[in-house]
Amino acid sequence: MADYERVVREWIAGAPYAEKLGVICEEVEVDRVVMRLPWAPDHATIGDRVHGGAIASLVDIVATGVCWATPELTESTRGTTIGFSISFLNAGRAQDLLATGRVVQRGRSIVVAEVDVRGSDGKHVARASVTYKRSG
Repeated sequence: MADYERVVREWIAGAPYAEKLGVICEEVEVDRVVMRLPWAPDHATIGDRVHGGAIASLVDIVATGVCWATPELTESTRGTTIGFSISFLNAGRAQDLLATGRVVQRGRSIVVAEVDVRGSDGKHVARASVTYKRSG
């Protein structure tokens, strides 16, 4: 396992908030990460609809992971989300959500990523653009 893969799986997907949501890291490769948010009634807003905040949290976790998915990662790498725009396209209803993050542009310290979220039924639930600042 590459070091960046270990870091994404252990530090990002294994962070307390991601674990509380139940996020599962499915795939990690350079500039691409896939994570799953399993359906849970705790993620619902009205009825069986996944709350937008849960979806946005999944997007931010995936974007962070994909920004760290690089062989240039070091033990001193740190970072934070500095820009976030999301479009909700369909309701995620009582189903797992699968989020795929891809790097659009990787600079020395700024990384721009796109994250697509789909339900287990294949419907497009959300699309986001995330700007991330890395240091170290």
